[in-house]
Amino acid sequence: MSFGGVRHFTFLYEANTLAPGSLELENWITWQHATGTGRFDQVDFRHELEYGVTENFQTSVYLADWFYQNDREHSGFAYSDTALELIYNLTNPVVDPVGLSAYCELKGGDRLIELESKLIAQKNLGPLILAYNTTLESVWEGNDLSERESEFSQAIGASYEVSPRLSVGLELLHEFVFLEWRDEEKIRNLLVGPNVSYRRQNWFVTMTALAQATDTKDEPDFQLRTIFGIAL
Repeated sequence: MSFGGVRHFTFLYEANTLAPGSLELENWITWQHATGTGRFDQVDFRHELEYGVTENFQTSVYLADWFYQNDREHSGFAYSDTALELIYNLTNPVVDPVGLSAYCELKGGDRLIELESKLIAQKNLGPLILAYNTTLESVWEGNDLSERESEFSQAIGASYEVSPRLSVGLELLHEFVFLEWRDEEKIRNLLVGPNVSYRRQNWFVTMTALAQATDTKDEPDFQLRTIFGIAL
C-alpha cells in the first residue's frame, strides 16, 4: 500500500488512520438512479480534506457537499452541507485480533443538522481485508428543524489485494430507516455489489456499484460511487 489513506471500500470505512502530519484530499462522486413511478437521478459530490493529528487520531473536513438532481418535478444543482469528521483508532487490524476505530461526524447545511456515530471493525489476513461498520445517524431538517429522521445501518465488506496496486471485493449495506424516529413505515434497504481499487504512488481511485436487493419505494435502485484520493 502506497500510503495510509488508500480506501479499499467506498460505502465502508476502514480502521486505519492517517500518519501524523499527513494531509490528503478526497473527491467523491455518487450517482443514484431510481426507476418506476418515483424515477430520479441524483449525482452527489464531496470534497474532503483529511489530516493525521496523532498516530491514532484523524480529523476531516467536508469542504462542500453538493448535488445535481433530475426528477419529474425539477432539475438542477444545490449545496447540501459542510461537515466535521473525527476518527480515533483503538486497535490495529494487522497485529491485534481485530482493528477497531470510533467515528463521529457533525454535519450542517441549509435547514439541516446531522449527527452520525460509527463503530469500525477491520481484520487483515494477508492480502484479504475484512471490514464491518455499524452506524447510527440522526437528522433534523426543515424550516425550524422539526422534521426528524434516524437511520441504523450495518455494512460488511471484503477486499482482496490481487497485486500491490489492485484490489477487488464486495460490499453489502443493510439500512433501517425511522421516519420521525419511529418504525411505523418498516423501511428496510439492502444493497450489495462489487468494488475495485487501484493505487499508484501517492494517489488512489476506488469504485463501488451497489444494487438494491429490496423493493423500497423512493430509494435508489442502483448506486455507483467513486472516490479519488491524493496525498498532498
